[in-house]
Amino acid sequence: MSENSTAGYLDMDLLRFTTAGSVDDGKSTLIGRLLYDSKNTFDDQIEAIERSSEQRGDEHVNLALLTDGLKAEREQGITIDVAYRYFATPKRKFIIADTPGHIQYTRNMVTGASTANLAIILVDARHGVVEQTMRHSFIASLLRIQHLVIAVNKMDLVDYSEEAFDKIVESYKEFASRLDNVVDITFIPISALKGDNVVDKSDQTPWYQGPSLLYHLETVYIGNQENHVEARFPVQWVTRPQSDEFHDFRGYAGRIAGGVFKPGDEIKVLPSGFTTKVKAIYSGEKELEEAFSPLSVTLTLEDEIDISRGNMIVKENSPPKVGQDIEAMVCWFSEKVSPTPRSKFIVRHTSNETKAMVQKINYKVDVNTLHRVENDSTFNLNDIGRISLRTSAPLIYDTYKRNRSTGSFILIDPNTNETVGAGMIIR
Repeated sequence: MSENSTAGYLDMDLLRFTTAGSVDDGKSTLIGRLLYDSKNTFDDQIEAIERSSEQRGDEHVNLALLTDGLKAEREQGITIDVAYRYFATPKRKFIIADTPGHIQYTRNMVTGASTANLAIILVDARHGVVEQTMRHSFIASLLRIQHLVIAVNKMDLVDYSEEAFDKIVESYKEFASRLDNVVDITFIPISALKGDNVVDKSDQTPWYQGPSLLYHLETVYIGNQENHVEARFPVQWVTRPQSDEFHDFRGYAGRIAGGVFKPGDEIKVLPSGFTTKVKAIYSGEKELEEAFSPLSVTLTLEDEIDISRGNMIVKENSPPKVGQDIEAMVCWFSEKVSPTPRSKFIVRHTSNETKAMVQKINYKVDVNTLHRVENDSTFNLNDIGRISLRTSAPLIYDTYKRNRSTGSFILIDPNTNETVGAGMIIR
């Protein structure tokens, strides 16, 4: 790759997207098809999956084997873990989070979707909109993924019927009219197995006038979802090199969660409230003129202030909230414990960790109707609802609507250290 083409590649637009759907809807096959037909696979990979497909007795080359990387996944023919794939076309770079369809792996879908700009939700053309379709759509809406692609897969098994496709579109639109945060929904009839409308337009669907899936992914407009207005820098690490060259160096390392920082900026450290100015910003050993989310950098400050992990560096003009009482929507991941009133958990929020107690279960959400269920306060695996928490030390936070990084947290069971829930702060 020449120097110019390397620079061009680095400057290319990046789209992060996630795939979701029920078991056997064809997520892994779809991603395999995208990689294969867009020439993002190596010859030895193709030869290996051709051999594996033959050994398994598959009728076609099983493109799902390109993405199901774990041995257990290949043996069972299912996706278990979140698999991140990287590929590029001349127009855009992509990061795919391939998430499992099994209902017990809903937490993996939440993980994979948490940084996505777009979600592809697969629907089996034979079965239509099912509960997992609605669950994944609701989670995408909660996570503020504004662009959805409803990929109606296995069109070859319904003879590429326009009527079957239209019926699914109508059914999904009726459900989606109740979703809050989705801006744009695109419906595409595809066959991941045969390649129809995945990379190239298909002759089998002359009635479909829209784009192929890849063309849509290359051209969909993704506004910048990072908050570049309100400056947020959760401190992860205080760096003090033990060397003669940097004897007096004290830097604060972390990932910028919002806004822009420049040398000379007046900043405030929370929760102490001390103020000073940014002296310099480093990325590795390189000094930067400015830094913005989501860069990982080291800041040095004009004055020596007592700062530790979990503190947040912000600007005076746009302070976050600081408080111990929060309201949040929570996706529950545990079969063993439930967030009952007065139950205790550990909250991990940005680089901070503190204890918390559940004050109240406000309501659960019925994912089929999106109605509130207010007379049932028992949370089970995959339940989604609103709870009130009180933390033992103040959190420095924004609402999830304002900032995905500072508005989200996970709940951990203090007895087992297991992650039991993911939360999005409402207020």
